[in-house]
Amino acid sequence: MKQNLKTYALITLGSVIYALSFDWFVAPNHFAMGGVTGLAQILHHLFPALTVGTASALMNVPLFLIGWKKIGGHLLVSSLYAMVVSNAAIDGLNLLFDFQPMDPILAVLFGGGVMGVGLGLVFAQGATTGGTDIVAKLLKLKWPWLPIGKLVMIPDTAVMLLVALAFGQLSAMLYGVIKLYTCSKAMDAVLYGTVDSRVAYIISDHWRELCQTLLQSRGVTILQGQGAYTGAEKQVLMIAFKQKEIVDLKRRVYELDPKAFVIVCDARDVLGNGFSPYRQDEI
Repeated sequence: MKQNLKTYALITLGSVIYALSFDWFVAPNHFAMGGVTGLAQILHHLFPALTVGTASALMNVPLFLIGWKKIGGHLLVSSLYAMVVSNAAIDGLNLLFDFQPMDPILAVLFGGGVMGVGLGLVFAQGATTGGTDIVAKLLKLKWPWLPIGKLVMIPDTAVMLLVALAFGQLSAMLYGVIKLYTCSKAMDAVLYGTVDSRVAYIISDHWRELCQTLLQSRGVTILQGQGAYTGAEKQVLMIAFKQKEIVDLKRRVYELDPKAFVIVCDARDVLGNGFSPYRQDEI
């Protein structure tokens, strides 16, 4: 019960943040919005009496049925809840506040970032806000190695073309693309975290001494290498570490061997001792 309350509290928070971003940054500036919300913008433009929230809810029904069959009941229940909250919040906030247009560059950058945070919170709880978010979930089944933020961009870009045609402004689509990219990056940052891990490859004639000093803080793997020019055998040390440890690691290496050759790379999804645990249901 406690876990369910936490899950739905985060879904509620994410849905309201999503709605706030739409009402504050997207709608007043008439940016092209992807997904079902974008299609709802078109219907609202053609039929002003039909609100964006209501039109979005109606178009979501067939998508939810498909998602239920392909992904399962949890998606249906949690996503229905997220959809109701987000659509109600879109209409409710629009009634409570009169959001005015702002500088379009600021709107797309901050609007996309805020919207990405909201969607990331919803996705992290195994739900969606409906629409093409469900399509992205279905695409994830086919291409599980792709981040969900990039998958959201596929159907949303197609819808934004239609929105741009409806409003008769190419700039609406171009601003929408920037917002979508910012939203995608923010969503992936919430879901997968920022790059905080690094991996270093160290080639040194003093590899034994380096092993001893590096093992005081992190595990070290010894790889067998060979110089392509000289043909000499080399021991390559591989070590995964946190970003905050990089200064200390370099200091230890160069104190022992100023001629050491070091390559430091970004590392995502480092699993195991001292890093992230494996989660089978990770999106």
